[in-house]
Amino acid sequence: MRTGDKHGATGKGKKTPIIGIALYALLIAPHFSVEAQPAEKISRVGLLISARPSTASRRIQAFQRGLRELGYVEGKNIVIEYRYAQGKVELLPQFADEMVRLKVDIIVTDTSYATQAAKNATRTIPVVFTLANNPVGDGQVASLARPGGNLTGLSILTLDLNGKRLELLKEAFPQISRVGFLTRTGLGPGIGQDRFKEAEIAAKGLGLRLEFVGAKDADDLDSALEAAKRAGVQAILAHPSTFVATNRARIIELTIKNRLPVVYGSREHAEAGALMSYGPDLVYNYQRAATYVDKILKGAKPGDLPVQQPTKFEFVINLKTAKQIGVTIPPNVLARADRVIR
Repeated sequence: MRTGDKHGATGKGKKTPIIGIALYALLIAPHFSVEAQPAEKISRVGLLISARPSTASRRIQAFQRGLRELGYVEGKNIVIEYRYAQGKVELLPQFADEMVRLKVDIIVTDTSYATQAAKNATRTIPVVFTLANNPVGDGQVASLARPGGNLTGLSILTLDLNGKRLELLKEAFPQISRVGFLTRTGLGPGIGQDRFKEAEIAAKGLGLRLEFVGAKDADDLDSALEAAKRAGVQAILAHPSTFVATNRARIIELTIKNRLPVVYGSREHAEAGALMSYGPDLVYNYQRAATYVDKILKGAKPGDLPVQQPTKFEFVINLKTAKQIGVTIPPNVLARADRVIR
């Protein structure tokens, strides 16, 4: 056998050295390897928040943590567009329109105002809400089990829980007969008045008279609470809303000044100085919202994903605040608390 046959003759008996073949293979291999690996898709999520960054920081961190646990890394395979209305809910529609122009894959919202703004802005981009008060009653989904359309997410059962908060106030202070329902006014007929009427039914069942205490803005809070105190209001139900959350520090300061016991909707407020709070873990809701984002990015339709309701509720009492306003919490109520801040 000829030497050329041993190495593999080509053409008319011409020899191709093995080293040449090996070198050629090395030169082209990296090229084909890179071509064979498609670039990882970067998803774009819009976060539409009614409150200030400082108010929502713990919740946003929980959402980010939830995404990381599911394999999403900001800047690598996901980009988050943050928009904060800073308590000015009238800005939410323009932010929602901006999300649509940015062609985000999903919009994540907090309050009913933010969710409604997103719903009005798009019928195609999936919307995941985190703090819906009454998504069916507000016309945002067809039902909890089968939302339909492009919205789904997590509810916080505000309607049912306002009754529970009033019950805890009455149990802690059996002598009270008149409670103020604190919320924002000035946005026209809508959510605040509707929620008041719903809570009023629960109040009557407890033998309480519920008074509407509305403030147009933060500057109006002082006069609104002083007027409520003069009118005989003995305690305050701070209705869970963007306005109440955004102005938490001022409301707590004024309720302490006027020696008015106040019950809020989540532990964050009791930790900040409110006397009591009762409600779901809102931080956990944001972490759970990440699972909706993951499922939708993987192809699930929001209308097929059931709305989740809270499964965990916390009753928190702040005894430091009780001492400041000169009230005593009965032992039986303290025993029911999941946490007592001393």
